[in-house]
Amino acid sequence: MSGVKTPVVGVVGGGQLARMMQQAAIGLGVPLRLLAEAADSSAAQVITDTVVGDYTDLATLAAWAEGCDVVTFDHEHVPAGHLERLAADGHQPRPGPGALAHAQDKAVMRRRLSALGIGCPRHAVVADPQAVADFVAAVGGFPVVLKATRGGYDGKAVWMVHDEMGVSRVLDEVPAGVALLAEEKVDFRRELSALAVRSPSGQQAAYPVVESVQRQGICVEVTAPAPDLDPDLARQAQRIAMRVAAELDVTGVLAVELFETPDGRVLVNELAMRPHNTGHWSIDGAVTSQFENHLRAVLDLPLGDPTARAPWSVMVNILGGSAPTLFDGYPHVQARDPRLRVHLYGKQVLPGRKVGHVTAYGDDLDDVRARARHAAAWFEGQPRQRLGLSRPQPD
Repeated sequence: MSGVKTPVVGVVGGGQLARMMQQAAIGLGVPLRLLAEAADSSAAQVITDTVVGDYTDLATLAAWAEGCDVVTFDHEHVPAGHLERLAADGHQPRPGPGALAHAQDKAVMRRRLSALGIGCPRHAVVADPQAVADFVAAVGGFPVVLKATRGGYDGKAVWMVHDEMGVSRVLDEVPAGVALLAEEKVDFRRELSALAVRSPSGQQAAYPVVESVQRQGICVEVTAPAPDLDPDLARQAQRIAMRVAAELDVTGVLAVELFETPDGRVLVNELAMRPHNTGHWSIDGAVTSQFENHLRAVLDLPLGDPTARAPWSVMVNILGGSAPTLFDGYPHVQARDPRLRVHLYGKQVLPGRKVGHVTAYGDDLDDVRARARHAAAWFEGQPRQRLGLSRPQPD
């Protein structure tokens, strides 16, 4: 390998995932080339080789990819035909269009997982009120969940409907030509996430299974590992993630979001084929972060150790709140908790928007969780109130 040029990794999408990929790329000495939506996007602020353009325009995408040895993604929305063109031109999209189809289209994903015998909520593609009514009858009544098969994320294009009027409102809201997936409302104990990473040569690594807390469709808190999770169920979740990665030929990080049911099963809720919010804890809490392992995988390098560094890590997202300038939160947060890790994304603060995250780690889960919650609340301008702290915290 002596004298081989260091490959250039192209990243489509200028969000915080690409920004955090750059942190890992610096350590690896790997150059990133970014296709961003705007010059002031989160990742464009830190990646010098940035082109601003529309990834849905094939000519723009193809021109940007010149000079990229491998192409990977901050999101899964690049059209499949565009990815096939990149592959034909030798740019190696990783993951490839065949894999990404299962993250881009929920109906495709459900069909494939069901064919593999992997547990999912009961579901059906529906196009009209009668089809929804038939599904409601099949699952024993309302409520049910309706999802756009393509384009939804962070709770967008997902509706909980409780009656026929709710169904009508959703069908009226969905644009013509957008398919809907109906799913049963799962009675679940909590939500879990299993992250696996896979290289083209087939090597895999699995991170500890984590518990995630969602508010209005947005992940707000992650605990690694998931507390009180039966070891056999944890291994089952990891095996599901690794099997899906292999069967779908995923390259890079695969996040499998799961429901843990009261009767001790796990059902697959969603797939993401990129670094994922539920893996952010690994930047500071694991031997090898999800971002470094994603880059190692897309470059077909040996994968790093995903083991946790501490018994507990808790990541809490910072959402836009009443504090207009996040930097103002540093003096208190850093003085109060010198071991806390803070990651801000360089994004405009808007209500409810993910603008950063904090990670605390240590031996005592209650203490770790309280520290992370307090810090996130302070950055948001609502100390001691975020997520219901278990006990008052001194200023």
